[in-house]
Amino acid sequence: MLSINEPSWQAILEKSYHKPYYKSLIDKVLLAYASEKIYPDKNDIFKAFELCSFHQTKVVILGQDPYHGVDQAHGLSFSVKKGAMIPPSLLNILKEIKRDLGNEIPQEGSLVRWAEQGVLLLNAILTVEASQPGSHKHLGWERFTDQVILHLSNKKQNLVFLLWGAFAGRKKGLIDDEKHLILTSAHPSPLSCYRGFQGNEHFSKANYFLIKNGQQPILW
Repeated sequence: MLSINEPSWQAILEKSYHKPYYKSLIDKVLLAYASEKIYPDKNDIFKAFELCSFHQTKVVILGQDPYHGVDQAHGLSFSVKKGAMIPPSLLNILKEIKRDLGNEIPQEGSLVRWAEQGVLLLNAILTVEASQPGSHKHLGWERFTDQVILHLSNKKQNLVFLLWGAFAGRKKGLIDDEKHLILTSAHPSPLSCYRGFQGNEHFSKANYFLIKNGQQPILW
């Protein structure tokens, strides 16, 4: 059975592992790995949770599904493996950070450093077939990750949720906006970033909210 090894997430999500939908989901996922080229590597499916515990989580950045190209996805939304070319959406994120905070654009596209500071880089769908974006949309991952979002909303205080694009924006209803800061905008994709992602100042706004609520800001 595939499941999260990080103890705090294990405790929070244990009931999900015993539900029939989860067993069905994992059976489908394992069958896909046995018969197709699937990303990320099986050992990296739950990497976002392993690098950012439930207790550590301060910011949630929600993506749709993993990158579907060779040597890109490693279990963190928008992030790519070290050495991989920075994809266009991630480059627009890094450009907005530079515009917002003045940080220079890094040479690498790995966002592990964010995860280790408490940024949960969560894809709603945790696996994908090579060269087939959205191919695992109907396996059942969203039922699982919706539960993750609900647990975060219900059991924590003063989180920042960054929801970019229509897909992520639809998750807004899962989040208690009286307890948490929800920041929405267009997606950073080159097809839509000019519609409101550029200049959204989400990174400074997130840090201002964290500081105001007694938490350490993220070193973006």
